[in-house]
Amino acid sequence: MPELAAELVRLNVDVIVSPTTPASLAAKRATSTIPIVMTAVADAVGAGLVTNLRRPGGNITGLIGLSAELGGKRMSLLKELVPKASRIAVLLNPADRSNVLMLLQMQAAAPALGLTLQTLEVRQPGEFEGAFAAITREGMDAMYGSAGVLTFDNRQALVDLAAKDRIPAMWGHRQFVDVGGLMSYAVNYYDQCRDAATYVKQILNGANPGDLPVQQPTTFELILNLKTAQTLGLAVPQLILASANEVIE
Repeated sequence: MPELAAELVRLNVDVIVSPTTPASLAAKRATSTIPIVMTAVADAVGAGLVTNLRRPGGNITGLIGLSAELGGKRMSLLKELVPKASRIAVLLNPADRSNVLMLLQMQAAAPALGLTLQTLEVRQPGEFEGAFAAITREGMDAMYGSAGVLTFDNRQALVDLAAKDRIPAMWGHRQFVDVGGLMSYAVNYYDQCRDAATYVKQILNGANPGDLPVQQPTTFELILNLKTAQTLGLAVPQLILASANEVIE
């Protein structure tokens, strides 16, 4: 990503759109003058991308995903769907700041739900099978699969491994559920990318990105793959069915 960001700077583009926290950090390090529109960033202030959300300052603005802040809700939904679960595996990439923030939120919520979390770190696709083998070996009841560049790009492989080992899994984005994953609760990533166009238009029309407030999501989607739930032998509570924004059958 640093090389790609540097290439965009050499091309002297008018605006850089940077989905995800790692891409946004790479863009920020590459230029302090070209406007940057970030999307799906977990913690823009904490990551040092902007000074505050209302008036970001500098050359960066855009949309944040609040993925980390959803940790407690995700654990609650997973517990509701798998009520006997007590030990949850959390698959994450420790190099992805959004994954680390999400883990902290989940750890804070776990005791009240009667859950114990076990972290499984993956830094490259070659480590996926070993992580899932550990879930089975340690007798984990369910898992949460973090969203990020590494996992998102390899979502089909991860979903297939969960299915192979019959592991109920909550995922960080709906795209995992679209390819067979069990459930997700998140902001709509594609909507955020589309909304970035409104920032690009304002900047191309002369607006200063530092004066454009960073947008926070107000709605989140619960997506359930009913076919996967049935394959796993899970009885889906009526409340989850009623709350779901989309049920894939």
